[in-house]
Amino acid sequence: MASVKVAVRVRPMNRREKDLEAKFIIQMEKSKTTITNLKIPEGGTGDSGRERTKTFTYDFSFYSADTKSPNYVSQEMVFKTLGTDVVKSAFEGYNACVFAYGQTGSGKSYTMMGNSGDSGLIPRICEGLFSQINETTRWDEASFRTEVSYLEIYNERVRDLLRRKSSKTFNLRVREHPKEGPYVEDLSKHLVQNYSDVEELMDAGNINRTTAATGMNDVSSRSHAIFTIKFTQAKFDSEMPCETVSKIHLVDLAGSERADATGATGVRLKEGGNINKSLVTLGSVISALADLSQDAANPLVKKKQVFVPYRDSVLTWLLKDSLGGNSKTIMIATISPADVNYGETLSTLRYANRAKNIINKPTINEDANVKLIRELRAEIARLKTLLAQGNQIALLDSPTALSMEEKLQQNEARVKHQLYVFFDNTVPRYFSATIFRIKFGVLNITSKALHYLASVVLLEFERQQREELEKLESKRTFQLEKS
Repeated sequence: MASVKVAVRVRPMNRREKDLEAKFIIQMEKSKTTITNLKIPEGGTGDSGRERTKTFTYDFSFYSADTKSPNYVSQEMVFKTLGTDVVKSAFEGYNACVFAYGQTGSGKSYTMMGNSGDSGLIPRICEGLFSQINETTRWDEASFRTEVSYLEIYNERVRDLLRRKSSKTFNLRVREHPKEGPYVEDLSKHLVQNYSDVEELMDAGNINRTTAATGMNDVSSRSHAIFTIKFTQAKFDSEMPCETVSKIHLVDLAGSERADATGATGVRLKEGGNINKSLVTLGSVISALADLSQDAANPLVKKKQVFVPYRDSVLTWLLKDSLGGNSKTIMIATISPADVNYGETLSTLRYANRAKNIINKPTINEDANVKLIRELRAEIARLKTLLAQGNQIALLDSPTALSMEEKLQQNEARVKHQLYVFFDNTVPRYFSATIFRIKFGVLNITSKALHYLASVVLLEFERQQREELEKLESKRTFQLEKS
């Protein structure tokens, strides 16, 4: 199990805040973030005993408000701190998710996408993934397949950003697989061979994304966007063929907003209402999951029934696995440094503080046959250890020893069967390197790897099993002759 990692990032003052002569109210020191309420005098307390300053501790606090500051955190530093872990998790076979949360105009899209001169997390993670693929194929006989999809949630409807605009692309349905979780039906998936392919698709999707100018943000995202990478790798692990499939969700949320601050009317007002609705649901999901995690951590507290409202919005339904499920998840809370946004900033910090209590259950997504073979081999090793113990050797002709040996042989037979199942179902995809590359877009599969997979693994395994059975038979014969 793993907690959701939480980072907070503060941006510089924008033009609107400077025009309003706003005051700076955010201080950061290491992992701590402090917000000051300038309406409360120093050394005093406000109404209802409110304190002038509030301090929160997160996994990371990124100070990006002043490029001249020695503590300034750049886009590259954000990637090195957070993004490299996402790439590492994908190669280990885990699902991962990064989502940016905060008020409109607080720097979410800049953090996730960046701009032409300074890329954000999404392009850097994609580039890092292919860089690692190229590095891995230099010394490891592995094959990789990478697919991407890109969608937006606009007014609670799912739209494919990588297809031409049509009625079919505007209202895709969300389904839920019993094992793999929620997914979007008929969402296009695009095979990519390198980062240039990803960049081209990303640019096309960003052009199609819905944005508009508001009183708070000249280029306000009017939708939530989810860029998903499906990463499949086939390799050898401890002389076993292994296939893992990882999903990386990179989420740029639309910002929460107040109609009086944005000046929204008509269509923009409706958009803002739907954005806020889904973000309120996200907040409810975060709070419910935090309560569940805190209850689980305290066995003395009576467990209460907590309902997690995943299906109350399309956004939270699609992120179900990322929040409390099978994923290593990072939340980046983006905030304004200005006193004019005190209320929204404090709200964001509180949500982030709750999110760090969420416990996820990430697991390696490996081929089911390989997993079973690994478990059976572990059981075989355990039984062999028991048989090798002195008290068991002395009783090899007893019913207990015989039943243990029978179980050992049964497990060995099951391992052999599962190996054949794996080869029948999985290996044929790897036998023709040329066809495999053309059909599946897999990189770096060699004849040496194919030969090893097809012959050496199985023959060596059978040889080891024969040797072990011969040893057991010799021990039994020795004990019978001695008695």
